[in-house]
Amino acid sequence: MPGAALLRELSQADFRAELDGLVAVYAAAMQPEAAQLPGRLSIMERHASYPAFKCIGATAGDSPQVIAFAYGFRGEAGQWWHDVVRSGVIAAGGESAATAWLSDPMEIAEVHVRPEYQHQGIGRRLMLALTAGRTERTAILSTQDADSPARRLYHSLGFTDLLASFIFPGGGPPYAIMGAVLPLRGATG
Repeated sequence: MPGAALLRELSQADFRAELDGLVAVYAAAMQPEAAQLPGRLSIMERHASYPAFKCIGATAGDSPQVIAFAYGFRGEAGQWWHDVVRSGVIAAGGESAATAWLSDPMEIAEVHVRPEYQHQGIGRRLMLALTAGRTERTAILSTQDADSPARRLYHSLGFTDLLASFIFPGGGPPYAIMGAVLPLRGATG
């Protein structure tokens, strides 16, 4: 079972080749309805083509199976999530807030750890490796708006809530939109 996780960067080609396994990690961590998984796979595949895409995967022991992963990319106007969040930040805090947070962001799209490997610091290591060496000024992400281990992790890394109780178009649970200035708290170098 749990042991020291090994981190490695997945190229865009590796990411695409391992999508089924990555979606399985997502499913184990998030427990969505099975009908949502094909859409998640399609979104993740599209994200791999975004500018400055980076993915970090974690394995345990001698197994090549990914047990955790995080990925992100440079956020830009014209990307659905970026545009929706920018509109929300403008509505809540004005154009200057949106410019401060979203003019040069790394958007962290997914951070997931299989349940049996959670609470071992893997998420923190993924986040620090993912954001290391990035040229963007800020990192932005969304997480369910609840007092969760993920949200506490993000706060400990320097993320602050930009929006709370944010509902994405189409409905769903409320999210917190969070932002941090790079490098993240705890980063070295």
